[in-house]
Amino acid sequence: MENLDVMVLRTLLAWRQAGQRALLATVVRTWGSSPRPVGSIMALCETGAVVGSVSGGCIEDDLIDRHTRAYAQAAGADRGLAHAIPSGPPTFVKYGVTADEAHLFGLPCGGTLELLLEYDPDPQSLAELVARLESGQLVQRTVLLADGRVSLQAAAAPAELVVDAAQLTNTFGPEYRMLLIGAGQLAEYLATMALFSGFAVTVCDPREEFVGSWNVPGAKLVRDMPDDVVAAFKPDRRSCVVALTHDPKLDDLALLEALASEAFYIGGIGSRRNNEARRARMMEHFGQTEASLQRLRGPIGVYIGSKTPPEIAVSVMAEILAVKNGVALPQGVEVARAKNERELAPTGPLVCGV
Repeated sequence: MENLDVMVLRTLLAWRQAGQRALLATVVRTWGSSPRPVGSIMALCETGAVVGSVSGGCIEDDLIDRHTRAYAQAAGADRGLAHAIPSGPPTFVKYGVTADEAHLFGLPCGGTLELLLEYDPDPQSLAELVARLESGQLVQRTVLLADGRVSLQAAAAPAELVVDAAQLTNTFGPEYRMLLIGAGQLAEYLATMALFSGFAVTVCDPREEFVGSWNVPGAKLVRDMPDDVVAAFKPDRRSCVVALTHDPKLDDLALLEALASEAFYIGGIGSRRNNEARRARMMEHFGQTEASLQRLRGPIGVYIGSKTPPEIAVSVMAEILAVKNGVALPQGVEVARAKNERELAPTGPLVCGV
């Protein structure tokens, strides 16, 4: 699967280029608990088709009912609704203002959500935005509230959505990317999970015995040497690099190359002993220091007692997503720390004199 925002915008562009009316909904404010964060987007076509989400589903249903005829006959009465997408400048709409309304729309107790609805976004501007995102650019999109006009600018860094009385500015980024070194079974599970999490996945393995059996649709497979692939990949702040071969000749140089980049996550598979040996090799033979290796993770993953490749993939993917989302994990779930603590813990009741 691709980045959700890119998928929403690309689908919206296709509708508009086909001459269909559509709207773009953006979560601009939340109070209390809410199902989706500020900046989340969804698109609605005049046919009733929806892509993306701004809630658990109830608000989407209400927008479909209000702005399309998809539910008009089933409802039995129009309840005074136009069942059509309006024309004109963007408008704000709030959901969950009262407790009854919050319950009706599936919002948590005390939750309120405000959307900005843009009607019939300009297909030319959408095409430019999608093209920039597909080329890997970070783009700032500004909408004038008075008339819906849109301007696009290159963004230097990710930023939170900003809305005031005159305009809304939302920053869209390209897909998050994952580079896996090694095409073994663990890589297949991890690549599959990453694809469903919205990452663009590249897998590198020069070993014929592994690439011949690779079978993960949607993941790009390359066979060059890993350090060359990392250099060509050009990891940025939306990229992660994970070494999975257990072969120092393949993993070490790739990880060193990644450490020279801005990748948000860099890690290598292996036991506590193997990871300590890797760090020692890098310091002895490649001039690395404890400081320069601070970003290198290993053992990777969160401690869930994983034993099988799919369980290990869950563990690793959880850690990658936590780092991506800026979540500080408790020290107790660090693999090395958790295993050390369990080894020191008594395995059974102590009996005096035995």
